[in-house]
Amino acid sequence: MRSAPAEPTASTPDPSLSALLTRWANLNSGSDHLGGLDHMCAALAETFATLPAAKIQTLPLTGTPAQALRITCRPDAPRQVLLSGHYDTVYGADHPFQRCERLDADTLRGPGVADMKGGLVVLFAALRAFEQSPAAAQLGWDVVLTPDEEIGSPGTAPLLATIAQHHRLALVFEPARPNGDLVRARMGTGVFALSVHGRAAHAGRDLTAGRNAIIALAEVLPQIDALNRELPGVMLNVGSIRGGGPVNIVPDFAHAEVNIRIARATDEDRVLARLRELLAPINAREGYRLEISGCFNRPPKEVTATEEKLFAAWQTCAREHGVALGWQDVGGGSDGNLFAAAGLACLDGLGPVGDDLHSPRESIRLSSLDERAAIAARFLARLATGEIPLPARQQ
Repeated sequence: MRSAPAEPTASTPDPSLSALLTRWANLNSGSDHLGGLDHMCAALAETFATLPAAKIQTLPLTGTPAQALRITCRPDAPRQVLLSGHYDTVYGADHPFQRCERLDADTLRGPGVADMKGGLVVLFAALRAFEQSPAAAQLGWDVVLTPDEEIGSPGTAPLLATIAQHHRLALVFEPARPNGDLVRARMGTGVFALSVHGRAAHAGRDLTAGRNAIIALAEVLPQIDALNRELPGVMLNVGSIRGGGPVNIVPDFAHAEVNIRIARATDEDRVLARLRELLAPINAREGYRLEISGCFNRPPKEVTATEEKLFAAWQTCAREHGVALGWQDVGGGSDGNLFAAAGLACLDGLGPVGDDLHSPRESIRLSSLDERAAIAARFLARLATGEIPLPARQQ
């Protein structure tokens, strides 16, 4: 009878993980705070360098002086896995939410404690535990930590697509859902701009000669919002609007930005076609021009049969650690969308349990740091021995 492979075992919660998270979360690394991103990148490099045989690289990105951090170990091992996270947050250097606060024995509130500096702690702790396993020699790992995920990964998307070509499986340590579930599927995301050009005129002398761009835009925006009820699997949010100037001038320009999320890749053409239909009546009027621009920066991450099997294996690892896990479809995007588009099977939401992301109430359940790291280390050990087979690349 074959003996079970040696695996990392559960241990008493490690207070050093809470301390590490607090240090990292107290270091501002908003997506546009370049100095803070540099400091955070250096702090991560220092910590991950403590892993045996880890090779640290900083990688330049297009369009930003911020850098990605890549940590590799055993690139020639027979099996390889890609692990991913981001170290930017939504909290800028001037945001009032800057410091961590312990709410009770198991709850820490602070900027990015769940999304996703807590995920980075889980990732590090999982690798640290895995490296103590005899199975570790059979698995090479490749960690990529990025500085721009919260703004759509504009600089790192090409890098991630390139790195993905060398892998068959990606593990993404974004936070779990508030009830502990993992992420099953993610919606694709895009930002689109609507620009209305009208005709200026004196509001008192010749009002009718003008073409009011604000009124035209205000006419079409409720119709765009109504698509939320018309198109299943599509979400549209009018997020900003501007236009006009002195009130004695008929405004000749108005602009709005719309966030669009789609559940399936086939939704992209469908929603854009409907948008163009809604804009056509404005463009048919004399003196008006309504333009649409923008793109989808992340395609949907749709679940595959391969990922169903991988999740079942992750569930088993969790159950053996005393944790019952489900998974959910979510509206938010992540770099998991990019990995899926590049042909990788991908498990997402593997990080800690938190809530109130992107708000001054963001918090984390501290015990989930150890819990989720132990589950991930167990999964990695079984991946190393082949008990969990590496999937083929997706088509």
